[in-house]
Amino acid sequence: MNTNMEKIKSLLKKKDVKLTYQRIKILDYIKNRKKHPTFEMIYNDLVKEIPTISKTTIYNTLDVFIEKGLIIPVSIPGKDVRFDGNPSWHHHFICERCGRIIDLDIRCEYLEKGEVEGHRIKEFYGYFKGICRDCLEREKI
Repeated sequence: MNTNMEKIKSLLKKKDVKLTYQRIKILDYIKNRKKHPTFEMIYNDLVKEIPTISKTTIYNTLDVFIEKGLIIPVSIPGKDVRFDGNPSWHHHFICERCGRIIDLDIRCEYLEKGEVEGHRIKEFYGYFKGICRDCLEREKI
């Protein structure tokens, strides 16, 4: 089996998640796509490869992955929930034109301190909305 699959298996074992073919494929799909897929994207792509996979299996697997800290849900008002294979807390940029969601590596002093105005931070979600550089470049043409 390829090195990537071995990494996925190792991640699942480390988080004490029972190894199944479906779980390996779902995590591999999310980790190796930077497009922050929706549930429907995951299902529609994986059902081509695994015709017997059910929506229930995917829903339940996503819940387990979130609970174990393998992925994070990206909830943006007015959009479907997306799933991010980068479980570290970070910001996102949403393009109003193409709909892409892009990871941003921006330091947040409050997150680093773990508190804001005396309130303990346990989770952090932040996003920016605008026009991505690819769309801006296309507009110049």
